[in-house]
Amino acid sequence: MNAFSPPPKVVAFGGGHGLAASLTALRQLTHRLTAVVTVADDGGSSGRLRQEFPILPPGDLRMALAALCGDDAVGRAWAEVLQSRFPGEGPLGGHSIGNLLIAGLWQQLDDPVDGLDMVGQMLHVEGRVLPMAAVPLVIEADVIGADPDRPDEPSLVVGQEAVALATGEIADVRLLPSDPPAVREAIAAIMAADHLVLGPGSWYSSVLPHLLVPELREALLVSPAQRILTMNLAPTEDETPSYTASRHLEVLAQHAPGLRLDVVVADPSFAAGDPHLATWAAALGARLVVAPVRVRDGSARHDPYLLASVYAGIMGL
Repeated sequence: MNAFSPPPKVVAFGGGHGLAASLTALRQLTHRLTAVVTVADDGGSSGRLRQEFPILPPGDLRMALAALCGDDAVGRAWAEVLQSRFPGEGPLGGHSIGNLLIAGLWQQLDDPVDGLDMVGQMLHVEGRVLPMAAVPLVIEADVIGADPDRPDEPSLVVGQEAVALATGEIADVRLLPSDPPAVREAIAAIMAADHLVLGPGSWYSSVLPHLLVPELREALLVSPAQRILTMNLAPTEDETPSYTASRHLEVLAQHAPGLRLDVVVADPSFAAGDPHLATWAAALGARLVVAPVRVRDGSARHDPYLLASVYAGIMGL
């Protein structure tokens, strides 16, 4: 990109801390940034609001908005407010202020996208945050070993929180409803993007769900954009405790037949000792980029500056 070229249009997919990490990195490269966020959360504050009102769970959307708040003092203050929670055991105890703000706006507006755009404008968000579906979703999984009385048989586990906390091996994951309406603005952003970024994040509850919404998956398959997959830094303790890096790619291919990637990004600490990772990346059409993207304290967190540098090289910036 030369000095006169506009910054790239980038769409990032995911939820929770994984999406926040990629957004924090990407916002250093472009303001033309769209987050497409999972809407299957049923735990904590989001779960309580979802039970009480017919709304999308706001928690992952809130985290994306916080990640895109301005870098000035006002933006950082707003991000802290969005993420803060009411203390105590009363009716408001544990609720995020940002969740209540979003839910309150949704009570006044017919379109959840309009509400998110209003929050974004109020907070001077750099980019746009969109839900991946127009209705709240339920994740269900077949988990082998979830029932201690039947350790070798699959059991049905329903709900994102239950799936994340289930003991055993996840054999399959699905969404309810199975054919939810995608958000038209998300489809338009995918088709207009220069780059699409999947991951990092909880594989079954943050990364794969986007590929299980038929309209969203089709847009991902046919978009002319470059497709980048960012791997986790280590097996997650909940959903994928024993997964190698290549096993993550294998599961992705199983749940999204026909998906082609251009680049897979992996930290050396996760790629090391996995002789099948490059093979699986190539099977998905991608080149493997192994580069340090972990924070220097050794914890399983992406360093936004290192990740931004890797993304910049991939995007030719």
